[in-house]
Amino acid sequence: MQMNMESSFLNGLTGKVIAPYSKEYGEARQEWNRAIQKFPLVIVYCYETEDVCNAIAWARCYHVGIRIRSGRHHYEGYSTGNLVLVIDVSPMKGIKLDKANHTLCIQSGAANQEVYNYAGAEGYPFPGGTCPTVGVVGYTLGGGWGYSSRFLGLGCDSLIELEIVNYQGKVLRVNEREHADLFWACKGAGGGNFGVVTAMTFQLPPKIAGVTLVELEYLKTSPDTMVSFLDTWQKWLSDLDDRMTLNASIYNSADAGLGIYGRGLFYGSPDEAAEILQPFERIEGAIINLEAMTFLEAMQKIQEGYPESEKFKSTGRFTDRQYNLAELRKIVELIGQRPEGSVYAAVSVYALGGKVRAVAKRETAFYYRDATYILGIQSVWEKSKYAAANISWVQKRFKYLKAITKGSYINFPYSCLKNYEKEYYGENARKLRQINKKYDPRNVFNFPQAIKK
Repeated sequence: MQMNMESSFLNGLTGKVIAPYSKEYGEARQEWNRAIQKFPLVIVYCYETEDVCNAIAWARCYHVGIRIRSGRHHYEGYSTGNLVLVIDVSPMKGIKLDKANHTLCIQSGAANQEVYNYAGAEGYPFPGGTCPTVGVVGYTLGGGWGYSSRFLGLGCDSLIELEIVNYQGKVLRVNEREHADLFWACKGAGGGNFGVVTAMTFQLPPKIAGVTLVELEYLKTSPDTMVSFLDTWQKWLSDLDDRMTLNASIYNSADAGLGIYGRGLFYGSPDEAAEILQPFERIEGAIINLEAMTFLEAMQKIQEGYPESEKFKSTGRFTDRQYNLAELRKIVELIGQRPEGSVYAAVSVYALGGKVRAVAKRETAFYYRDATYILGIQSVWEKSKYAAANISWVQKRFKYLKAITKGSYINFPYSCLKNYEKEYYGENARKLRQINKKYDPRNVFNFPQAIKK
C-alpha cells in the first residue's frame, strides 16, 4: 500500500485524520519511548465513540491492521506500527464523579495526571500509575501497579464497568453481569486485545485526609551495600504493613555513579512510616525523607520528575521467593557496567503483596497474585546510534532474570519472549484464548504479542 495515497481513500474516517502528508504527522507518529520509530499509514484522533466505530469499519474495509493508542507508553511500541491504522483515543478525556455512589467514570484518553487532579481535588485517592502521561485505561487493562497497590489493590481491582467497541464496531457494556467473561479478561490481559475500550468506571476508595510520601536514597554507594539493600528488601516484604507501597532502583548513572533510590506512599503518619523503614535506616548511608501531605500533593510531587520522553529498553518479571546472597550479588553485577551510550542503567523492584494478593489468581486475568515483587531491568540512552548496544545489554541480562523468576508483567512487556502468552498470563492463558476467539473471531485486533485464538 502506497504511503502517498489519495485523500479519497480516507473517506469514512471521522475525527482528526493524520496522513503521512499531513504537517502534524512527524510528531503524531511518535511514541513516548523515542527508541520506537514506526510509520503508520494513518492516525485517527477520536473525539467520540462513533469515531472509533468508523475507524474499525474503515480498517476492515481496506484490510489495514489496527493499533490502539492513548498515552503512547507501550514499552515495545505496540500502540503503533508500520502501515497500520492507529486509533488514538487521547482526545476523549471526559471524567465524571458520582458522589452518591463514589464512582468515577473516565473516558479512555484520560491520563494518570488528569485523573489524580480530578479525584484528588475531591479528597479521593486513586489506584493509578506513577508517570503523569500514562493512559489510565491502558494501565488498568494490564492490571495496573502503582504506589497504592498494596493498600488499594491493582488498578483493575477497582474496575466495575467498561465500554468497549468490538470488531463489528458495536459498543458493548461490560461488567460482572453483562459479558462477564470479557470483563474478567479486561482485568489484567493487556491493552489491544478484544476491542477498543472507550470508557471505564471505577469504585473509589474512601476519602482520606493525607498520606506520607516516602523517599529513600543511598548516594555513591557500593555493590556490597546494594546486596544488603536487596536482602533487606526481600525480608522486609514478608510481613510488611499493607499501607506501605514502595519501589526502588539500584542504578549505575553516568552522572551520579552507583546509587539506590526508592519512593512510594504510606497511608499513615510519618512517625509510623519511620518505624516501618528502620531496617533500611540501619544500612550505612541511608537518607530517608518522610513528608505528610495530601494524596494529590504526593502524586503531583512524584510526577514532577518524569521527562517528556526517553529512549529506553526495559522490562519486568515476577518474583515469588527469596534469593540467597550469591544470587543477589549476581543481580547487582548486572548493572556493574553500563552499555555504551547508556546514561542510566538499573535493576528495579516494585512491592506486591497486601491487597494484590488478597484477590485469587483465577479471579481476574492478572495471574501473578502470589508474587512478592516485580524485578525489572532497564537502560536509558540519548543518542540513537547507541540503541543496538543498549538493547543487546538488556537482552543478555534478561536471560539471568528469567531463570530466577516466574513470569513477565504485561505492562512491562518484552518482545523477545518466546511463549509470551504463558509468560504474561500463566494458567489463565487458555481461558483468554477462548474469550478472544469469542469476541474477536476475525482477528481484527492483532498485533505483536496479541492473544491468539
